[in-house]
Amino acid sequence: MELIEKIKKTAPDATVSENGEPVVSVSAQELHQVAEALYADSEHPMDYLRDIVGMDWGETGLGALYLLESTWTGHRIILKTVTADREQAFLPTVSDLWKTAFIKEREVFDFFGIRFLNHPDMRRIFLREDWKGYPLRKDYDMNSNPLNMENEVNADITDEYFLKPDGTIADKKNIVFDQKDFVVNIGPQHPSTHGVLRMRTSLDGENICKVDPILGYIHRGIEKLNESLTYPQTLALTDRLDYLSAHQNRHALCMCIEKAAGIEISERAQYIRTIMDELQRIDSHLLFYSCLVMDMGGLTPFFYGFREREMILDIFEETTGGRLIQNYNMIGGVQADIHPTFCTKVKEFIAHLRSVIKDYHDIFTGNVIARTRLQGVGILSREDAISLGCTGGTGRASGWANDVRKHHPYALYDKVDFKEITYTEGDSFARYMVRMDEIMESCHIIEQLIDNIPAGEYKVKTKPILKLPEGVFTSSVETSRGEFDVVLESHGDKTPYRLHYRSTGLPLVHAMDTVCRGQKIADLIAIGGTLDFVIPDIDR
Repeated sequence: MELIEKIKKTAPDATVSENGEPVVSVSAQELHQVAEALYADSEHPMDYLRDIVGMDWGETGLGALYLLESTWTGHRIILKTVTADREQAFLPTVSDLWKTAFIKEREVFDFFGIRFLNHPDMRRIFLREDWKGYPLRKDYDMNSNPLNMENEVNADITDEYFLKPDGTIADKKNIVFDQKDFVVNIGPQHPSTHGVLRMRTSLDGENICKVDPILGYIHRGIEKLNESLTYPQTLALTDRLDYLSAHQNRHALCMCIEKAAGIEISERAQYIRTIMDELQRIDSHLLFYSCLVMDMGGLTPFFYGFREREMILDIFEETTGGRLIQNYNMIGGVQADIHPTFCTKVKEFIAHLRSVIKDYHDIFTGNVIARTRLQGVGILSREDAISLGCTGGTGRASGWANDVRKHHPYALYDKVDFKEITYTEGDSFARYMVRMDEIMESCHIIEQLIDNIPAGEYKVKTKPILKLPEGVFTSSVETSRGEFDVVLESHGDKTPYRLHYRSTGLPLVHAMDTVCRGQKIADLIAIGGTLDFVIPDIDR
Protein backbone atom coordinates (compact mmCIF):
# COMPACT_ATOMS: atom_id res chain seq x y z
CA MET A 1 0.00 0.00 0.00
CA GLU A 2 2.92 2.33 0.74
CA LEU A 3 4.22 1.90 -2.81
CA ILE A 4 0.77 2.46 -4.28
CA GLU A 5 0.46 5.75 -2.39
CA LYS A 6 3.83 6.85 -3.79
CA ILE A 7 2.67 6.01 -7.30
CA LYS A 8 -0.44 8.13 -6.84
CA LYS A 9 1.73 11.11 -5.96
CA THR A 10 3.34 10.82 -9.40
CA ALA A 11 0.19 9.66 -11.21
CA PRO A 12 -2.90 10.90 -9.31
CA ASP A 13 -5.28 9.07 -11.66
CA ALA A 14 -3.66 5.66 -11.05
CA THR A 15 -6.14 2.95 -10.09
CA VAL A 16 -5.68 -0.40 -8.35
CA SER A 17 -7.34 -3.67 -9.32
CA GLU A 18 -7.58 -6.13 -6.42
CA ASN A 19 -8.69 -9.14 -8.49
CA GLY A 20 -5.92 -11.67 -7.90
CA GLU A 21 -2.63 -9.77 -7.57
CA PRO A 22 -2.86 -6.01 -6.95
CA VAL A 23 -2.27 -4.32 -10.32
CA VAL A 24 -1.70 -0.56 -10.53
CA SER A 25 -2.97 1.03 -13.76
CA VAL A 26 -1.20 4.15 -15.01
CA SER A 27 -1.61 6.02 -18.27
CA ALA A 28 0.88 5.52 -21.09
CA GLN A 29 1.88 9.18 -20.76
CA GLU A 30 2.74 8.74 -17.07
CA LEU A 31 4.34 5.27 -17.31
CA HIS A 32 7.96 6.35 -17.62
CA GLN A 33 7.65 8.94 -14.87
CA VAL A 34 6.12 6.36 -12.51
CA ALA A 35 8.73 3.74 -13.45
CA GLU A 36 11.54 6.22 -12.84
CA ALA A 37 10.12 7.14 -9.43
CA LEU A 38 9.86 3.46 -8.44
CA TYR A 39 13.38 2.75 -9.71
CA ALA A 40 14.80 5.59 -7.60
CA ASP A 41 12.58 5.04 -4.53
CA SER A 42 14.65 5.47 -1.36
CA GLU A 43 12.89 2.75 0.68
CA HIS A 44 11.95 0.11 -1.91
CA PRO A 45 14.03 0.81 -5.05
CA MET A 46 12.52 -1.31 -7.85
CA ASP A 47 15.86 -2.10 -9.45
CA TYR A 48 14.82 -5.49 -10.91
CA LEU A 49 12.39 -5.65 -13.84
CA ARG A 50 11.20 -9.26 -13.66
CA ASP A 51 9.25 -9.15 -16.92
CA ILE A 52 7.19 -7.19 -19.41
CA VAL A 53 4.04 -9.03 -20.48
CA GLY A 54 2.42 -7.78 -23.68
CA MET A 55 -1.39 -7.73 -23.62
CA ASP A 56 -4.32 -7.31 -26.01
CA TRP A 57 -7.39 -6.16 -24.08
CA GLY A 58 -9.59 -5.99 -27.16
CA GLU A 59 -11.64 -2.79 -27.36
CA THR A 60 -9.78 -1.34 -24.37
CA GLY A 61 -6.56 -1.41 -26.38
CA LEU A 62 -3.07 -2.86 -26.40
CA GLY A 63 -0.67 -2.60 -23.49
CA ALA A 64 1.61 -4.36 -21.07
CA LEU A 65 2.07 -5.52 -17.50
CA TYR A 66 5.37 -4.59 -15.84
CA LEU A 67 6.49 -6.91 -13.02
CA LEU A 68 8.87 -5.05 -10.71
CA GLU A 69 10.82 -6.11 -7.63
CA SER A 70 13.19 -4.50 -5.16
CA THR A 71 16.33 -6.59 -4.64
CA TRP A 72 16.82 -4.68 -1.39
CA THR A 73 13.50 -5.48 0.33
CA GLY A 74 11.87 -8.16 -1.84
CA HIS A 75 8.77 -6.03 -2.37
CA ARG A 76 6.96 -6.65 -5.66
CA ILE A 77 4.49 -4.61 -7.67
CA ILE A 78 2.74 -4.89 -11.04
CA LEU A 79 2.14 -1.86 -13.27
CA LYS A 80 -0.40 -1.88 -16.08
CA THR A 81 -0.58 0.52 -18.98
CA VAL A 82 -2.66 0.59 -22.15
CA THR A 83 -2.93 2.53 -25.39
CA ALA A 84 -6.30 2.66 -27.13
CA ASP A 85 -4.82 3.21 -30.60
CA ARG A 86 -4.46 -0.27 -32.12
CA GLU A 87 -3.23 0.98 -35.49
CA GLN A 88 -0.44 3.19 -34.12
CA ALA A 89 0.27 1.64 -30.71
CA PHE A 90 3.07 3.40 -28.86
CA LEU A 91 4.35 3.16 -25.29
CA PRO A 92 7.42 4.81 -23.73
CA THR A 93 10.51 2.64 -23.37
CA VAL A 94 11.91 1.83 -19.94
CA SER A 95 15.13 0.38 -21.39
CA ASP A 96 16.98 3.44 -20.09
CA LEU A 97 16.14 2.26 -16.55
CA TRP A 98 16.41 -1.53 -16.88
CA LYS A 99 18.64 -3.07 -19.55
CA THR A 100 16.47 -6.19 -19.78
CA ALA A 101 13.65 -4.04 -21.18
CA PHE A 102 15.70 -3.72 -24.38
CA ILE A 103 14.97 -7.31 -25.40
CA LYS A 104 11.63 -7.67 -23.57
CA GLU A 105 10.19 -4.67 -25.44
CA ARG A 106 11.35 -6.15 -28.74
CA GLU A 107 9.45 -9.32 -27.82
CA VAL A 108 6.29 -7.33 -27.11
CA PHE A 109 6.68 -5.50 -30.42
CA ASP A 110 7.20 -8.76 -32.30
CA PHE A 111 3.98 -10.37 -31.05
CA PHE A 112 1.69 -7.38 -30.39
CA GLY A 113 2.96 -4.62 -32.69
CA ILE A 114 3.43 -2.13 -29.85
CA ARG A 115 6.30 0.23 -30.65
CA PHE A 116 8.32 1.75 -27.83
CA LEU A 117 9.31 5.41 -28.04
CA ASN A 118 13.08 6.03 -27.73
CA HIS A 119 13.90 2.33 -27.99
CA PRO A 120 16.93 2.21 -30.31
CA ASP A 121 16.17 -1.11 -32.01
CA MET A 122 12.60 -1.87 -33.05
CA ARG A 123 13.33 -5.04 -35.03
CA ARG A 124 11.51 -8.32 -34.62
CA ILE A 125 13.37 -10.74 -32.38
CA PHE A 126 11.65 -14.12 -32.97
CA LEU A 127 9.72 -13.86 -36.23
CA ARG A 128 10.97 -13.04 -39.73
CA GLU A 129 11.30 -9.37 -40.60
CA ASP A 130 8.75 -9.88 -43.41
CA TRP A 131 6.19 -11.56 -41.13
CA LYS A 132 2.68 -10.13 -41.59
CA GLY A 133 0.76 -9.19 -38.47
CA TYR A 134 1.27 -9.79 -34.78
CA PRO A 135 0.35 -13.33 -33.63
CA LEU A 136 -0.64 -12.71 -30.01
CA ARG A 137 -3.25 -10.12 -30.90
CA LYS A 138 -6.78 -11.43 -30.48
CA ASP A 139 -7.71 -10.39 -34.04
CA TYR A 140 -4.69 -12.05 -35.71
CA ASP A 141 -5.47 -13.84 -38.96
CA MET A 142 -3.99 -17.34 -38.63
CA ASN A 143 -3.89 -17.71 -42.43
CA SER A 144 -1.97 -14.51 -43.11
CA ASN A 145 1.46 -16.16 -43.35
CA PRO A 146 1.62 -19.12 -45.72
CA LEU A 147 4.81 -21.20 -45.73
CA ASN A 148 7.69 -19.00 -46.88
CA MET A 149 10.78 -20.81 -48.16
CA GLU A 150 12.63 -17.67 -49.24
CA ASN A 151 15.87 -16.84 -47.46
CA GLU A 152 15.40 -14.20 -44.81
CA VAL A 153 17.35 -10.99 -45.27
CA ASN A 154 18.70 -9.62 -42.01
CA ALA A 155 17.73 -6.06 -41.18
CA ASP A 156 20.91 -4.15 -40.38
CA ILE A 157 19.06 -0.85 -40.28
CA THR A 158 16.41 -0.42 -37.61
CA ASP A 159 13.88 2.21 -36.57
CA GLU A 160 13.84 4.36 -33.46
CA TYR A 161 10.63 6.29 -32.77
CA PHE A 162 10.53 9.48 -30.75
CA LEU A 163 8.14 12.24 -29.78
CA LYS A 164 8.71 15.63 -31.43
CA PRO A 165 8.11 18.88 -29.50
CA ASP A 166 4.81 19.39 -31.35
CA GLY A 167 3.51 16.05 -30.01
CA THR A 168 3.78 14.11 -33.26
CA ILE A 169 5.83 10.91 -33.60
CA ALA A 170 8.81 10.70 -35.93
CA ASP A 171 11.42 8.03 -36.55
CA LYS A 172 15.10 7.81 -37.37
CA LYS A 173 17.31 5.01 -38.63
CA ASN A 174 19.94 3.27 -36.51
CA ILE A 175 22.67 0.96 -37.78
CA VAL A 176 22.97 -2.55 -36.29
CA PHE A 177 26.04 -3.58 -38.35
CA ASP A 178 27.49 -1.40 -41.10
CA GLN A 179 29.34 -2.56 -44.21
CA LYS A 180 32.72 -2.14 -42.56
CA ASP A 181 31.91 -4.60 -39.76
CA PHE A 182 33.31 -8.11 -40.05
CA VAL A 183 30.35 -10.26 -39.00
CA VAL A 184 30.41 -14.04 -38.52
CA ASN A 185 27.53 -16.37 -37.72
CA ILE A 186 27.74 -18.57 -34.63
CA GLY A 187 24.89 -21.06 -35.18
CA PRO A 188 22.11 -21.87 -35.73
CA GLN A 189 23.69 -25.25 -36.59
CA HIS A 190 26.69 -24.89 -34.26
CA PRO A 191 26.80 -27.90 -31.88
CA SER A 192 27.90 -25.81 -28.90
CA THR A 193 24.99 -23.36 -28.94
CA HIS A 194 22.98 -26.30 -27.55
CA GLY A 195 20.10 -25.74 -29.90
CA VAL A 196 19.17 -23.61 -32.86
CA LEU A 197 20.45 -20.28 -31.59
CA ARG A 198 22.16 -17.89 -33.95
CA MET A 199 24.47 -15.12 -32.82
CA ARG A 200 25.69 -12.60 -35.38
CA THR A 201 29.05 -11.60 -34.00
CA SER A 202 31.20 -8.73 -35.21
CA LEU A 203 34.95 -9.02 -34.72
CA ASP A 204 38.02 -6.82 -34.62
CA GLY A 205 40.70 -9.39 -35.28
CA GLU A 206 40.03 -12.06 -32.64
CA ASN A 207 38.20 -9.69 -30.30
CA ILE A 208 34.41 -9.61 -30.08
CA CYS A 209 32.85 -6.20 -30.72
CA LYS A 210 29.13 -7.04 -30.63
CA VAL A 211 26.82 -10.06 -30.29
CA ASP A 212 23.36 -9.80 -31.88
CA PRO A 213 21.15 -12.82 -31.05
CA ILE A 214 18.69 -14.03 -33.70
CA LEU A 215 16.00 -16.14 -32.03
CA GLY A 216 12.88 -18.07 -32.93
CA TYR A 217 14.20 -20.96 -35.02
CA ILE A 218 12.10 -23.41 -33.00
CA HIS A 219 9.33 -21.05 -31.95
CA ARG A 220 6.19 -23.12 -31.31
CA GLY A 221 3.66 -20.52 -30.22
CA ILE A 222 3.04 -22.08 -26.82
CA GLU A 223 1.55 -18.91 -25.32
CA LYS A 224 -0.88 -18.60 -28.25
CA LEU A 225 -1.85 -22.27 -27.95
CA ASN A 226 -2.64 -21.76 -24.25
CA GLU A 227 -5.49 -19.41 -25.11
CA SER A 228 -7.50 -22.26 -26.65
CA LEU A 229 -6.73 -24.91 -24.01
CA THR A 230 -8.46 -25.65 -20.72
CA TYR A 231 -6.34 -25.21 -17.61
CA PRO A 232 -5.51 -28.93 -17.19
CA GLN A 233 -4.56 -29.06 -20.88
CA THR A 234 -2.08 -26.17 -20.57
CA LEU A 235 0.12 -28.23 -18.24
CA ALA A 236 1.45 -30.44 -21.04
CA LEU A 237 3.17 -27.52 -22.77
CA THR A 238 5.34 -26.53 -19.79
CA ASP A 239 7.44 -29.71 -20.13
CA ARG A 240 8.57 -28.57 -23.58
CA LEU A 241 9.90 -25.21 -22.41
CA ASP A 242 13.11 -25.72 -20.45
CA TYR A 243 13.08 -29.51 -20.63
CA LEU A 244 15.82 -29.63 -17.96
CA SER A 245 13.44 -27.84 -15.57
CA ALA A 246 10.29 -29.74 -16.60
CA HIS A 247 9.19 -30.57 -13.02
CA GLN A 248 9.84 -27.01 -11.86
CA ASN A 249 8.07 -25.33 -14.80
CA ARG A 250 4.98 -27.45 -14.30
CA HIS A 251 5.15 -26.85 -10.55
CA ALA A 252 4.95 -23.10 -11.17
CA LEU A 253 1.88 -23.36 -13.41
CA CYS A 254 0.12 -25.73 -11.01
CA MET A 255 0.79 -23.33 -8.12
CA CYS A 256 -0.59 -20.40 -10.10
CA ILE A 257 -3.80 -22.22 -11.03
CA GLU A 258 -4.19 -23.63 -7.51
CA LYS A 259 -3.77 -20.15 -6.03
CA ALA A 260 -6.40 -18.71 -8.35
CA ALA A 261 -8.83 -21.59 -7.76
CA GLY A 262 -8.26 -21.70 -3.98
CA ILE A 263 -7.06 -25.32 -4.07
CA GLU A 264 -5.05 -26.52 -1.05
CA ILE A 265 -2.78 -29.47 -1.80
CA SER A 266 -1.73 -32.09 0.73
CA GLU A 267 1.50 -32.00 2.70
CA ARG A 268 2.53 -35.30 1.09
CA ALA A 269 2.24 -33.73 -2.37
CA GLN A 270 4.32 -30.74 -1.21
CA TYR A 271 7.10 -33.06 -0.03
CA ILE A 272 7.06 -35.00 -3.29
CA ARG A 273 7.08 -31.84 -5.43
CA THR A 274 10.02 -30.37 -3.51
CA ILE A 275 12.10 -33.56 -3.74
CA MET A 276 11.36 -33.89 -7.48
CA ASP A 277 12.35 -30.25 -8.06
CA GLU A 278 15.72 -30.80 -6.36
CA LEU A 279 16.41 -34.05 -8.24
CA GLN A 280 15.66 -32.11 -11.43
CA ARG A 281 18.13 -29.40 -10.38
CA ILE A 282 20.88 -31.99 -9.84
CA ASP A 283 20.01 -33.60 -13.19
CA SER A 284 20.31 -30.23 -14.95
CA HIS A 285 23.57 -29.23 -13.25
CA LEU A 286 25.14 -32.60 -14.09
CA LEU A 287 24.27 -32.02 -17.74
CA PHE A 288 25.64 -28.47 -17.47
CA TYR A 289 28.94 -29.89 -16.22
CA SER A 290 29.07 -32.58 -18.91
CA CYS A 291 28.34 -30.29 -21.83
CA LEU A 292 30.55 -27.42 -20.66
CA VAL A 293 33.55 -29.75 -20.36
CA MET A 294 32.86 -31.29 -23.77
CA ASP A 295 32.50 -27.82 -25.36
CA MET A 296 35.95 -27.04 -24.00
CA GLY A 297 37.51 -30.21 -25.40
CA GLY A 298 37.23 -32.71 -22.53
CA LEU A 299 35.53 -36.06 -23.02
CA THR A 300 35.97 -38.20 -19.88
CA PRO A 301 34.01 -35.82 -17.57
CA PHE A 302 31.17 -35.88 -20.11
CA PHE A 303 30.73 -39.59 -19.37
CA TYR A 304 30.98 -38.95 -15.62
CA GLY A 305 28.06 -36.53 -15.69
CA PHE A 306 25.90 -38.74 -17.86
CA ARG A 307 26.61 -41.75 -15.64
CA GLU A 308 25.09 -40.08 -12.56
CA ARG A 309 22.37 -38.31 -14.53
CA GLU A 310 21.10 -41.66 -15.85
CA MET A 311 20.59 -42.75 -12.25
CA ILE A 312 18.28 -39.79 -11.66
CA LEU A 313 16.37 -40.47 -14.87
CA ASP A 314 15.89 -44.08 -13.79
CA ILE A 315 14.38 -42.85 -10.51
CA PHE A 316 12.12 -40.42 -12.39
CA GLU A 317 10.97 -43.07 -14.83
CA GLU A 318 9.86 -45.53 -12.14
CA THR A 319 7.52 -42.96 -10.59
CA THR A 320 6.55 -40.60 -13.42
CA GLY A 321 6.95 -42.74 -16.53
CA GLY A 322 9.09 -40.06 -18.17
CA ARG A 323 12.80 -39.38 -18.43
CA LEU A 324 13.30 -36.03 -20.17
CA ILE A 325 9.68 -34.89 -20.50
CA GLN A 326 7.96 -34.87 -17.11
CA ASN A 327 4.17 -34.68 -16.82
CA TYR A 328 4.03 -35.55 -13.13
CA ASN A 329 2.69 -32.42 -11.40
CA MET A 330 -1.06 -32.05 -11.69
CA ILE A 331 -3.53 -29.42 -10.48
CA GLY A 332 -4.15 -30.51 -6.88
CA GLY A 333 -0.99 -32.55 -6.39
CA VAL A 334 0.89 -35.15 -8.42
CA GLN A 335 -0.21 -37.68 -11.01
CA ALA A 336 0.62 -40.85 -9.05
CA ASP A 337 2.16 -41.82 -5.74
CA ILE A 338 5.90 -42.39 -5.54
CA HIS A 339 7.25 -45.84 -6.44
CA PRO A 340 7.76 -48.21 -3.45
CA THR A 341 11.55 -48.12 -3.99
CA PHE A 342 11.70 -44.34 -4.56
CA CYS A 343 13.02 -43.32 -1.12
CA THR A 344 15.60 -46.11 -0.99
CA LYS A 345 16.95 -45.36 -4.46
CA VAL A 346 17.10 -41.60 -3.84
CA LYS A 347 19.16 -42.13 -0.67
CA GLU A 348 21.44 -44.60 -2.46
CA PHE A 349 21.93 -42.12 -5.30
CA ILE A 350 22.84 -39.23 -2.98
CA ALA A 351 25.34 -41.40 -1.12
CA HIS A 352 26.87 -42.43 -4.45
CA LEU A 353 27.00 -38.85 -5.76
CA ARG A 354 28.74 -37.63 -2.61
CA SER A 355 31.34 -40.36 -3.08
CA VAL A 356 32.18 -39.46 -6.69
CA ILE A 357 31.81 -35.66 -6.80
CA LYS A 358 35.52 -35.36 -5.87
CA ASP A 359 36.36 -37.01 -9.20
CA TYR A 360 34.46 -34.25 -11.03
CA HIS A 361 36.57 -31.59 -9.35
CA ASP A 362 39.84 -33.49 -9.66
CA ILE A 363 39.52 -33.93 -13.41
CA PHE A 364 38.17 -30.48 -14.33
CA THR A 365 37.81 -27.88 -11.57
CA GLY A 366 41.49 -27.93 -10.71
CA ASN A 367 42.63 -28.40 -14.29
CA VAL A 368 45.02 -25.64 -15.39
CA ILE A 369 43.40 -25.42 -18.85
CA ALA A 370 39.92 -25.08 -17.36
CA ARG A 371 40.99 -22.38 -14.92
CA THR A 372 42.91 -20.42 -17.56
CA ARG A 373 39.93 -20.45 -19.93
CA LEU A 374 37.28 -19.63 -17.28
CA GLN A 375 38.83 -17.42 -14.60
CA GLY A 376 38.58 -13.71 -15.37
CA VAL A 377 36.71 -14.45 -18.61
CA GLY A 378 33.21 -13.15 -19.39
CA ILE A 379 32.80 -10.99 -16.29
CA LEU A 380 29.27 -9.84 -15.43
CA SER A 381 28.98 -7.23 -12.69
CA ARG A 382 26.30 -7.44 -10.01
CA GLU A 383 24.69 -4.23 -11.28
CA ASP A 384 24.52 -5.56 -14.84
CA ALA A 385 23.19 -8.91 -13.64
CA ILE A 386 20.27 -7.18 -11.91
CA SER A 387 19.63 -4.71 -14.75
CA LEU A 388 19.75 -7.47 -17.37
CA GLY A 389 17.55 -9.76 -15.24
CA CYS A 390 20.12 -12.58 -15.17
CA THR A 391 18.72 -14.73 -12.37
CA GLY A 392 19.75 -18.17 -11.16
CA GLY A 393 23.36 -19.26 -10.96
CA THR A 394 24.47 -16.55 -13.39
CA GLY A 395 23.27 -13.74 -11.12
CA ARG A 396 24.43 -15.45 -7.93
CA ALA A 397 27.94 -15.83 -9.40
CA SER A 398 27.99 -12.01 -9.60
CA GLY A 399 27.00 -11.57 -5.96
CA TRP A 400 23.25 -11.08 -6.50
CA ALA A 401 21.33 -13.22 -3.99
CA ASN A 402 18.23 -13.90 -6.08
CA ASP A 403 17.13 -17.45 -5.15
CA VAL A 404 13.32 -17.53 -5.24
CA ARG A 405 13.39 -20.47 -2.80
CA LYS A 406 14.94 -18.16 -0.18
CA HIS A 407 13.37 -14.79 -0.92
CA HIS A 408 9.85 -15.89 -1.92
CA PRO A 409 9.62 -19.43 -0.49
CA TYR A 410 7.06 -21.90 -1.80
CA ALA A 411 6.39 -25.62 -1.30
CA LEU A 412 8.62 -26.70 1.64
CA TYR A 413 11.56 -24.37 1.09
CA ASP A 414 10.79 -22.37 4.23
CA LYS A 415 11.01 -25.59 6.28
CA VAL A 416 14.42 -26.86 5.13
CA ASP A 417 17.91 -25.59 5.83
CA PHE A 418 20.13 -24.78 2.85
CA LYS A 419 22.68 -22.18 1.80
CA GLU A 420 22.14 -19.78 -1.06
CA ILE A 421 25.35 -20.19 -3.06
CA THR A 422 26.84 -16.87 -4.15
CA TYR A 423 30.22 -15.81 -5.51
CA THR A 424 31.42 -12.28 -6.23
CA GLU A 425 33.85 -12.70 -9.14
CA GLY A 426 31.10 -12.74 -11.81
CA ASP A 427 33.31 -14.63 -14.26
CA SER A 428 32.80 -17.91 -16.09
CA PHE A 429 34.54 -19.90 -13.35
CA ALA A 430 32.26 -18.47 -10.65
CA ARG A 431 29.20 -19.39 -12.72
CA TYR A 432 30.57 -22.93 -12.97
CA MET A 433 31.27 -23.18 -9.24
CA VAL A 434 27.81 -21.93 -8.22
CA ARG A 435 26.18 -24.82 -10.02
CA MET A 436 28.65 -27.40 -8.71
CA ASP A 437 28.06 -26.21 -5.13
CA GLU A 438 24.29 -26.18 -5.69
CA ILE A 439 24.40 -29.89 -6.51
CA MET A 440 25.53 -30.53 -2.92
CA GLU A 441 22.92 -28.15 -1.48
CA SER A 442 20.17 -29.95 -3.42
CA CYS A 443 21.40 -33.24 -1.91
CA HIS A 444 21.21 -31.62 1.53
CA ILE A 445 17.62 -30.47 0.94
CA ILE A 446 16.52 -33.91 -0.24
CA GLU A 447 18.17 -35.62 2.76
CA GLN A 448 16.07 -33.48 5.12
CA LEU A 449 12.84 -34.54 3.40
CA ILE A 450 13.24 -38.08 2.09
CA ASP A 451 12.70 -39.90 5.43
CA ASN A 452 9.88 -37.59 6.54
CA ILE A 453 7.36 -37.79 3.71
CA PRO A 454 4.01 -37.84 5.54
CA ALA A 455 1.18 -40.24 4.80
CA GLY A 456 -1.90 -38.95 3.04
CA GLU A 457 -3.29 -38.36 -0.39
CA TYR A 458 -0.97 -37.35 -3.22
CA LYS A 459 -3.71 -35.48 -5.12
CA VAL A 460 -6.91 -33.76 -4.04
CA LYS A 461 -9.96 -34.11 -6.22
CA THR A 462 -10.55 -31.25 -8.66
CA LYS A 463 -13.15 -30.55 -11.31
CA PRO A 464 -12.22 -31.79 -14.81
CA ILE A 465 -13.10 -28.33 -16.16
CA LEU A 466 -11.89 -25.40 -14.07
CA LYS A 467 -13.15 -21.84 -14.33
CA LEU A 468 -10.89 -19.41 -12.52
CA PRO A 469 -12.13 -16.10 -11.10
CA GLU A 470 -11.38 -12.91 -12.99
CA GLY A 471 -8.05 -11.30 -12.28
CA VAL A 472 -4.30 -11.44 -12.74
CA PHE A 473 -2.48 -14.25 -10.92
CA THR A 474 1.25 -14.97 -10.72
CA SER A 475 3.61 -17.55 -9.27
CA SER A 476 7.41 -17.87 -9.16
CA VAL A 477 9.76 -20.81 -8.75
CA GLU A 478 13.53 -21.26 -8.84
CA THR A 479 14.22 -23.50 -11.82
CA SER A 480 17.58 -24.98 -12.73
CA ARG A 481 18.42 -21.76 -14.62
CA GLY A 482 16.77 -19.07 -12.51
CA GLU A 483 13.44 -17.39 -11.83
CA PHE A 484 10.54 -18.82 -13.81
CA ASP A 485 7.31 -16.82 -13.49
CA VAL A 486 3.79 -17.63 -14.62
CA VAL A 487 1.50 -14.68 -15.36
CA LEU A 488 -2.14 -15.63 -15.88
CA GLU A 489 -5.00 -13.29 -16.70
CA SER A 490 -8.42 -14.88 -16.32
CA HIS A 491 -11.72 -13.46 -17.52
CA GLY A 492 -13.71 -16.13 -15.70
CA ASP A 493 -13.67 -18.70 -18.51
CA LYS A 494 -12.43 -22.28 -18.69
CA THR A 495 -9.48 -21.12 -20.81
CA PRO A 496 -6.93 -18.43 -19.91
CA TYR A 497 -7.31 -15.02 -21.54
CA ARG A 498 -3.52 -14.75 -21.42
CA LEU A 499 -0.95 -17.18 -20.03
CA HIS A 500 2.64 -15.97 -20.16
CA TYR A 501 5.88 -17.60 -19.00
CA ARG A 502 8.97 -15.67 -17.98
CA SER A 503 11.79 -17.26 -19.94
CA THR A 504 14.83 -17.79 -17.73
CA GLY A 505 17.07 -17.95 -20.80
CA LEU A 506 16.02 -14.83 -22.70
CA PRO A 507 17.89 -12.43 -20.37
CA LEU A 508 20.91 -14.77 -20.44
CA VAL A 509 21.15 -14.71 -24.23
CA HIS A 510 20.68 -10.94 -24.13
CA ALA A 511 23.60 -10.74 -21.67
CA MET A 512 25.96 -12.39 -24.17
CA ASP A 513 26.60 -9.02 -25.80
CA THR A 514 27.61 -7.50 -22.44
CA VAL A 515 29.85 -10.32 -21.18
CA CYS A 516 31.50 -11.14 -24.52
CA ARG A 517 32.55 -7.66 -25.68
CA GLY A 518 36.33 -7.40 -25.66
CA GLN A 519 36.76 -11.15 -25.17
CA LYS A 520 38.32 -13.49 -27.73
CA ILE A 521 36.09 -15.29 -30.22
CA ALA A 522 37.53 -18.55 -28.81
CA ASP A 523 35.97 -17.68 -25.43
CA LEU A 524 32.43 -17.21 -26.75
CA ILE A 525 31.41 -20.87 -26.46
CA ALA A 526 32.75 -21.29 -22.92
CA ILE A 527 31.01 -18.07 -21.82
CA GLY A 528 27.73 -19.21 -23.36
CA GLY A 529 28.12 -22.60 -21.71
CA THR A 530 28.48 -21.06 -18.25
CA LEU A 531 25.39 -18.87 -18.80
CA ASP A 532 23.57 -22.21 -19.29
CA PHE A 533 20.59 -21.17 -21.43
CA VAL A 534 18.20 -23.69 -23.01
CA ILE A 535 16.82 -22.63 -26.38
CA PRO A 536 13.22 -24.00 -26.32
CA ASP A 537 12.66 -22.02 -23.09
CA ILE A 538 13.71 -18.85 -24.93
CA ASP A 539 11.73 -19.45 -28.11
CA ARG A 540 8.56 -20.85 -26.50
